[in-house]
Amino acid sequence: MSGRKIDMAIVGGGLAGGLTALAVHRTYPDMAIAIFEAGDSFGGNHRWSWFKDDVADTARGLLVGFDKTDWTSGYDVRFPAHSRSLKATYRSMSSRAFDAFLRRELPQDAIQLSTRVAGLRDDGIVLENGQGIAADRVVDCRDFEPSQHLRGGWQVFMGRHIRTPAPHGVERPIVMDADVAQHDAYRFVYTLPLSPDELFVEDTYYADAPTLDREALSARIDAYCEKQGWKGETIGEETGVLPVVTGGNFAAFQRELGMRGVVRAGARAGFVHPLTSYTLPFAAANAVFIAQNARLPGAELADLLAKRAKEHWKAMRFYRDLGRMLFDGAVPDQRYLIFERFYRLPEPLIQRLYSGRSTFRDKLRILSGKPPIPIHAGVRALLGKGAPLRQGGSR
Repeated sequence: MSGRKIDMAIVGGGLAGGLTALAVHRTYPDMAIAIFEAGDSFGGNHRWSWFKDDVADTARGLLVGFDKTDWTSGYDVRFPAHSRSLKATYRSMSSRAFDAFLRRELPQDAIQLSTRVAGLRDDGIVLENGQGIAADRVVDCRDFEPSQHLRGGWQVFMGRHIRTPAPHGVERPIVMDADVAQHDAYRFVYTLPLSPDELFVEDTYYADAPTLDREALSARIDAYCEKQGWKGETIGEETGVLPVVTGGNFAAFQRELGMRGVVRAGARAGFVHPLTSYTLPFAAANAVFIAQNARLPGAELADLLAKRAKEHWKAMRFYRDLGRMLFDGAVPDQRYLIFERFYRLPEPLIQRLYSGRSTFRDKLRILSGKPPIPIHAGVRALLGKGAPLRQGGSR
């Protein structure tokens, strides 16, 4: 690619970057684009799940063609004092399917895997080997990085893909099974029946620290599967640590991102659901938006996305407040009570929360009635700042 200028350089081949490249290519096939990913595949080692109605109508077409699993029969949740079956259609896609589809759909010269980017400018990028590549538009879709300007907690998880020697009998996703030992966090196990003899089982924690203890989580998945009667070979595994943003100074966070004129999208720019950490609906909507405006000069496109990020931050305030009550108002081992109460509410309200579209009446309903945590603790949490998001690690 050296020696020529491209129309758009997309840095980061995860969900946001891959969908942006796909949307721009479909909208303007004549544009010279390139997507730079440090790893050897798009999407890394990950699985994305979402409810059908989470994705806006304008963005659903972008996801057509990807190999994904749909459960039209709904899903289940389990808590110590309450279990429920809900009707919403649930969907899931693996990073392997994501990678395969992008390799088929994108122009070969646009795919720049195993390529590390060392620096971004408003007029191009610099690779780790020192090579500079000029671009009219630079889109930053790299992963989220903790910031001193943001507050919150963490979602820590380990997922395991299992193939059973006989049909496992699980017909619907179990989106939350919180009827398990809590281990000083809000813990739940998440199970997807990918086929009659394949399961994806994930152990998830809403924890105060971003520490991922692989040995402990692996042992707990072993124990959970044994209790359920699931035995089989492990054919895949993933781990992750995601921020659960509960507050902060967003303007300062945006300034910290750096170079003006660079388009910021994805989790690094704040496009996540602050309570659930879901990103796919926002990544798809942003990809379509960027594609619709892809002919604009880079500086104008960057300003549009910066404005869009501010609007998203404002729209998500209620969910940040709920997160603050979860982390700062509830004793860690009792956090499950908040979700146990929430899942007694009407299903349309539950689905609007997941999609980030709660109405004013929804918010009143969620906050009314007998609180699952002491009132004084909830008020103290709302008035407090929350804990700073500091990076941790694995062991």
